[in-house]
Amino acid sequence: MKFAGVVVAFNPSDTVVNNIKTYINNIDKLYVVDNSENTNNSKMFLFNKKIEYIYNKKNLGIAKALNIGAERAIKDGFDWLLTMDQDSNFDNGALKKMEEFIIKLKDIKEIDNILEVEYKKVALIAPTYKLDSTFESTLGINFPLMVMTSGNLINLEIYKRINGFKDWLFIDCVDFDYCLNLKQHGYEIIQLNNAILNHHLGSGKVYRFLWMKKSSSNHSAIRRYYMVRNRHYIYDMYHDNFPYYCDLEIGRTKREALKVLLFEKNKIKKIRYMIRGYKDYKNGKKNECTYKK
Repeated sequence: MKFAGVVVAFNPSDTVVNNIKTYINNIDKLYVVDNSENTNNSKMFLFNKKIEYIYNKKNLGIAKALNIGAERAIKDGFDWLLTMDQDSNFDNGALKKMEEFIIKLKDIKEIDNILEVEYKKVALIAPTYKLDSTFESTLGINFPLMVMTSGNLINLEIYKRINGFKDWLFIDCVDFDYCLNLKQHGYEIIQLNNAILNHHLGSGKVYRFLWMKKSSSNHSAIRRYYMVRNRHYIYDMYHDNFPYYCDLEIGRTKREALKVLLFEKNKIKKIRYMIRGYKDYKNGKKNECTYKK
């Protein structure tokens, strides 16, 4: 069984090299797909011969970059693909645990008498995400509806069957769509609780409101655009099969709009982009945002 990896880069700092070193020894090849604009970062990735650097010369979006890596891995004869963000890294031995799980599952179709599932139905193996210092690891496995993109091993044969990631989502909801698409086609997502991925969520902040503390993700205006637009597309595509989740996502958009108004800076611009995201959804606009106000 052959394992490759893809990491999507965008104006990367030197930390990406240290992150790659936490998993490069457990895969046979790593495709670095770089969405940086006007900056070729190939010299940064010369430290390991397993790395193939692919420079897009512009930001093609996360989904397109993942597809570029997956298609290259398929062409090169790999069975599974590790999908990574540039800001993520594994705890020691975590990726190896995931690969050993897959190999054992294929060989005997049973893991420690607690799981019986057909290997051919397993589309994605996910780690457990350590997001802050309060995290405590556990044992066992979960069967989540949804996982983030970073740190996953995806079955490339099944990837082909569901037509991969949707390029037109560009960024945001790419992981949601892929997972729901897998589930809609009857495939399994398995999360290993003892395989730990250290993941950075971004620029979230905690604010004081009266006597309470409230958190807000503090995303940029352009991210707000994609979140609103793509969540509504997700709703249309999957609400019939996953109504609770889809309703939850639309409700989250409304709550985030309120938090932007109450707590965040650049609130007028962010709300304007959120409204534009909804208008573009209603007008059927996809791919990269061209709104520049």
